[in-house]
Amino acid sequence: MAHHHHDQGHDRGHGHHHDHTDIDWAEMAPRLESQAELFTPLYERALNWLAKEVTEPGLVVDAGSGPGVISCLFAETFPGARIVAVDGSKPLLERAADRAARQGVADRFDTLAGELPDVLGELDYPADLLWASRSVHHLGDQSAALAACAARLAPGGTLAVVEGGLPARFLPRDIGIGRPGLQARIDAVEEEWFSRMRADLPGSVAHVEDWPALLTSAGLHHTRSRTFLLDLPAPVTDRARAYVVDSLTRTREVLAEDLDAEDRATLDRLLDPADRASLHHRPDVFVLAAHTVHAGVRPV
Repeated sequence: MAHHHHDQGHDRGHGHHHDHTDIDWAEMAPRLESQAELFTPLYERALNWLAKEVTEPGLVVDAGSGPGVISCLFAETFPGARIVAVDGSKPLLERAADRAARQGVADRFDTLAGELPDVLGELDYPADLLWASRSVHHLGDQSAALAACAARLAPGGTLAVVEGGLPARFLPRDIGIGRPGLQARIDAVEEEWFSRMRADLPGSVAHVEDWPALLTSAGLHHTRSRTFLLDLPAPVTDRARAYVVDSLTRTREVLAEDLDAEDRATLDRLLDPADRASLHHRPDVFVLAAHTVHAGVRPV
């Protein structure tokens, strides 16, 4: 199911290891932006795939845009399109607008602040392409959210949803400290955490997470899915290493009580810059992640 969304793109990098109501997005913004930039090769491949599937769009909406890294990639991929970055955080949207200005696309770049999916009703025009990356799973009724997104499409417009994929991997199975298989055990604990998070959302509804079927139930057709890989082998760049440290730091903060004592101790060693076995010094750190894009088309 893979919810290790340090949510690149709801990349709020976009991270679901948080209660979104108490996050200081202005403080987190530089980190989110850096993480999203790290994942740019993956997003470029996803957007190039969409470009082959979608007729040149007039309006592209990035629903849950965060700091706008992907929004600006859309501006590059579709040079004739107007881009609207939509997010609940005004500080992140300010960064998105600044990024668009730096890249010379401010004249066709807008922002819209508000909570999904209701804020989509404020769009001036229906979207030819609506992209929702790691944002739908933050909404209680995912099926209703997809229907609301589909309703904002122009006839023939495409809804592309990034959900699922595979859990990210940063380390070999056996890292020489603690029990082998640390990340697999973290994955299992995070799945339980994610289920609790979903259950606690307002209006939470349990759905089989068959995303093509959910898109079909939202009235879309020509549904298809494609998975895109980010493969940054060891030795990694400083930016990639910082992303891994940040990711496992948040894992330690949020999941510590659910991990056993030995795994907590292993994480503590991995996060201790003074420990030669830590992520700060290890030569075997890598980043391997897979995100899946599910797309459907509104009938003409």
